[in-house]
Amino acid sequence: MVDGIGTGIGGHEREIAESARSLTRLAEAMPAAAARDGDAAGGFGAALLDALHEVNAKDRLAAERMADVDSGRSDDLVGAMLASQQASLSFSMLMQVRNKVVGAVDELIRLPL
Repeated sequence: MVDGIGTGIGGHEREIAESARSLTRLAEAMPAAAARDGDAAGGFGAALLDALHEVNAKDRLAAERMADVDSGRSDDLVGAMLASQQASLSFSMLMQVRNKVVGAVDELIRLPL
């Protein structure tokens, strides 16, 4: 499902794929926790999973547009570059969210009980 992420953003394919896998595991765990504890966490998990799928779609679109320009099927270089930048910004934003979530989880783990 997520293994195709990262084909359009230059040089970061492995990092993107690994981050996407960890986010997918986190997002898929959220609805399971929500089923046990109520609906509060399920909304966040579903939103995280939706964001992950949206970033993946933008990355695939950018990769397709760049491949079309490279192969000569399209001459829309500006559109391909814009799609690539949108995918890059979306991924950066997703990584910032991931870092905040991981930081929050680490802080919760350190709380004394």
